[in-house]
Amino acid sequence: MQEDNNISETKVKDLTIISNTELSIWEALIPVVILMGLLAYNIFFVEDQEWFGAYTNQIILLLGAGVAIIDGLFNKVSIRLMVKEIWENLRSVFVPIMILFLVGALAGTWLVSGIIPAMVYYGLQVLSPEIFLPASVIIAAIISIATGSSWTTSATVGIALIGIGSTLGIPTGMIAGAVISGAYFGDKMSPLSDTTNLAPAMAGTDLFTHIRYMSLTTVPTIIVTLIVFTILSTTVETNGNTDTAFLLETIRTNFNITPWLFVVPLTVIALILFKVKPLIALLTGVVLAAIFALVFQTDVINKLSSSKVDVISNAVLTDTNIEIPNEEYVATFTKEELDVIKSNDDLNNIFTDDDVENIYTKEDLENVFVGLSLSQTEAATKAENLEKLITIKRLKKLFGSGGMNGMLWTIFLIVCAMVFGGVMDAIGALSRITQALLKMATSVFGLFASTVASCLGLNVIASDQYLALVIPGKMFKQAYEDRGLAPENLSRTLEDSGTVTSVLIPWNTCGAYQSGVLGVGVSEYFFYAIFNWLSPFTTLLFAAFQIKIKQLQGKTAS
Repeated sequence: MQEDNNISETKVKDLTIISNTELSIWEALIPVVILMGLLAYNIFFVEDQEWFGAYTNQIILLLGAGVAIIDGLFNKVSIRLMVKEIWENLRSVFVPIMILFLVGALAGTWLVSGIIPAMVYYGLQVLSPEIFLPASVIIAAIISIATGSSWTTSATVGIALIGIGSTLGIPTGMIAGAVISGAYFGDKMSPLSDTTNLAPAMAGTDLFTHIRYMSLTTVPTIIVTLIVFTILSTTVETNGNTDTAFLLETIRTNFNITPWLFVVPLTVIALILFKVKPLIALLTGVVLAAIFALVFQTDVINKLSSSKVDVISNAVLTDTNIEIPNEEYVATFTKEELDVIKSNDDLNNIFTDDDVENIYTKEDLENVFVGLSLSQTEAATKAENLEKLITIKRLKKLFGSGGMNGMLWTIFLIVCAMVFGGVMDAIGALSRITQALLKMATSVFGLFASTVASCLGLNVIASDQYLALVIPGKMFKQAYEDRGLAPENLSRTLEDSGTVTSVLIPWNTCGAYQSGVLGVGVSEYFFYAIFNWLSPFTTLLFAAFQIKIKQLQGKTAS
């Protein structure tokens, strides 16, 4: 089928925006509605959310792409153009996919070399549960401002903070939300960030004007975020009563802990600061960690395998699990007592591959043995040993890695999302939906609201934060100027709604990356990524009350 004159292409910053006059808004929405419907059915009506097995979300995205292809064929879009756009989309995520592979290798080698255990060991002595969550936001923000990358932040300090916090018993969703909030604040405010440079380029303003103007909404949002996490830190039930000495002793017994191990992560961060390409910086981190493993963790390597090459290759490619013995504490229980422990569905997981998910106080653990002929002192001793078994179980989960192989699910998700987004772009659906939103803007607030809706929608449909900045940036630029609004209003809104919300979509490249790297599902951290979902509301609040809405010189907003 030949392309008709209804198809037109516009090049913006190496990205192509395709318009199709044949395609109606209802036809543009058909693939989106079907995609959302299938995803909703899987979430609410399918047990374990695995309608098509482990790769359900990926298959649903491909089904959505199939519907979009049929939609395009009916609207005179050639297969050649659709294949071309899919290829362009896949090519655009080649580097992120390579980064994901390297992050998998990084996690494995940093575990075997003792770097992650060292971070947890020293972190437990510095970060208490009372300050952990707000401290995580601040630490992630500082690293992200310095590097200009939320991805680098998650792959380095983010992994460490997840380890420290989970050891303290803080829910991983909260920790990931704190890390992501801080990382995206830093990413937005850093002049080194690619999105921070892209947004003003799309809107027609300069970088530092954009950053200054963006701070008006971004700083209040991060302050609210810090307040919420501070409150959460005082209310969340943690393992604050856990014997930290036992945790530290267990880590020290199984790894050679030394400050020299921090040379590797500091080198990676330094390379990023000196603007070395992320692939090279992360590869350096993998190689150095492998060397440090051979130097500092000979006992760990000998326990895992007689072959040092096998240990390092498994850490990079497949999986690594550091075994922490628990037989000493299991032996303190009688058969009757073990049966009582195993009768608890959650505590039984101490002896299985599943996680012990609940948080238990000393009183809770003593109550496990109610009904047995135990004195109060004996029950307290049993509870203490049971707590140590729970701690060992959680450390075993922490000290395990899937290597590059562990990233395949995430990478397949990104590939399928790019296929769906590529077809939607090729048939002109992305620009058609954005144009429809633009037509709905009949006031200044309506214009801001349409921009936010467009950015959010494109993060869902196109699965790429760059398209969520570029397409609305091009489509809405003239509308802001016509209403007498300075371009920094548009650039700020693009960032407040496009950059930060990408991580809240499971199949968006950012959501898939953060979920894969931190090992926490988007649904688990969504609510706690406070900065990310609060930012669009802040920018709309400013627009609704005309707070700091800058006009073009000599013009009044209408």
